[in-house]
Amino acid sequence: MKKDQYVIGVDYGTDSVRSIIVDSSNGKEIAAAVFNYPRWKDGLYCNAALNQFRQHPLDYLEGLEQSIKTCLQQAGPAVAANIKAISVDTTGSTPIAVDETGTPLAFLPGFEQNPNAMFVLWKDHTSVKEAAEINAHAERFDVNYLQYVGGIYSSEWFWAKLLHILRVDEQVRKATYSWVEHCDWIPFVLTGGQHARDIRRGVCSAGHKSLWAAEFGGLPPDEFFTSLDPLLKGFTTRLFKDTYTSAQAAGTITGSWSERLGLPKDVVIGVGAFDCHMGAVGGQIEPYYLSKVMGTSTCDMLVAPKADMEGKLVKGICGQVDGSIIPGMIGLEAGQSAFGDAYAWFRNLLAWPLQHTLSQSSLIDKETASKLVEESLGKIIPALSQQAAQLPFDEKSELAVDWFNGRRTPDANQLLKGAISNLGLGSDAPRVFRAVVEATCFGAKNIVDRFNSEGVTVKGLIGMGGVARKSPFIMQMMADVMNMPIRIHRSEQTCAAGAAMFAATAAGIYPKVEEAMAAMGQGFDAEYTPDQQKVGLYAKRFRQYQTLGDFIEEQI
Repeated sequence: MKKDQYVIGVDYGTDSVRSIIVDSSNGKEIAAAVFNYPRWKDGLYCNAALNQFRQHPLDYLEGLEQSIKTCLQQAGPAVAANIKAISVDTTGSTPIAVDETGTPLAFLPGFEQNPNAMFVLWKDHTSVKEAAEINAHAERFDVNYLQYVGGIYSSEWFWAKLLHILRVDEQVRKATYSWVEHCDWIPFVLTGGQHARDIRRGVCSAGHKSLWAAEFGGLPPDEFFTSLDPLLKGFTTRLFKDTYTSAQAAGTITGSWSERLGLPKDVVIGVGAFDCHMGAVGGQIEPYYLSKVMGTSTCDMLVAPKADMEGKLVKGICGQVDGSIIPGMIGLEAGQSAFGDAYAWFRNLLAWPLQHTLSQSSLIDKETASKLVEESLGKIIPALSQQAAQLPFDEKSELAVDWFNGRRTPDANQLLKGAISNLGLGSDAPRVFRAVVEATCFGAKNIVDRFNSEGVTVKGLIGMGGVARKSPFIMQMMADVMNMPIRIHRSEQTCAAGAAMFAATAAGIYPKVEEAMAAMGQGFDAEYTPDQQKVGLYAKRFRQYQTLGDFIEEQI
């Protein structure tokens, strides 16, 4: 392999985009930069009370440009001249309506401030009604078109969101030509695509969220969608039939983006994928080891040889797709709709008085008040974790259910709500926080138990992401609840690192992503093993969690 070959991995998260430049020979990070989405930070186009979460495409493009330019400034001109490829991962399913040229409607006159013309973020649950209709509708067909997505379609996914937007906004409906995932749109932009039909759709997004399957010859037939709602008539012909793995190239960077970023004109652009899928590769996934990307939500990834999965369809997960993680293997996805978001909700609940009353203080000025609030927000969860780790607990301690943003898996149901029980006058903030953390760990155990019960045995756990690296308290509890060791990957940015590995493969630096993963992987630097003195008690409390969850589900 030639020396001095560098690649860029771009990771689009919920709140920000981060880019890294990596030495393809050893995976060493040369530069890194993060760009926070300004419109998202201001809460534009969102309404949490309606579960509406939208993002403007300008946040993505400005973030792409600024984060890559900052990286190149750090790395210097010698590195910039030897960038060989860029690959991106994004949240998902996060689609947007586009016109025939592939331009998001948000960029067109009359749609600049219309939330329905924006990207519909993964956590947007405005389409729960449409998802329920898809699930009921699928039962009418001899072919089970939901069989490769766990048998249940979610409101977080492609078709439910498209149908909802078409129904609620006539102006957007009339202007919409096609519907595009974020992870497919960015490579299209970077390669200078001129028509929506030219968008190279990744098998990752297509198989896990869009009902594409090779066994169906592509997407389900138009009849399936038209008979659901005539508004969907003809969309399959304006979407796609073929898909590509992320080890393949989407094309070469267009001249305008080459100049805009200060990159060579022959930079390869890889096919995009979802963050958790590329993160699993960045975290050096192994067959039957559940790779948990733990951030605002969790995405739990597992790969298995194709021969092992013959005749197996795991119910209630987010799908199993050939090549969605590692080409040639079956990729299985599960996850929790709220993980870090559950902790952030509790933090914000506690911080409400600070956020809304400190600015009115007559003792300090507004600028000082704002800085105090910001400082306090950063200290709340570490302080809670420290205190919660020291608390004794038993079968009667505070108990929670983690469905604060609905339930992703097993068995998607975004109408479900979180709950906290066993409260008393002695239930202080650390005790309630401990219950919330425990609930997220129990939710993770539910996923492992589903894989095991469906004949896909989980051999171990790999932890990645901010929560995995920053919270020993949560990771130790995870190991205790699971009664299984969990290894923590060394990389601070496994998703961006995974994107870099796919970029190196798409550029031909490595013939297979497994070789890129072996050469560029950074290994593990921590492991949590179960405390056997707590395992039995957690097993009892897990059964209580299940009982409480059954009650909540019945009531809702």
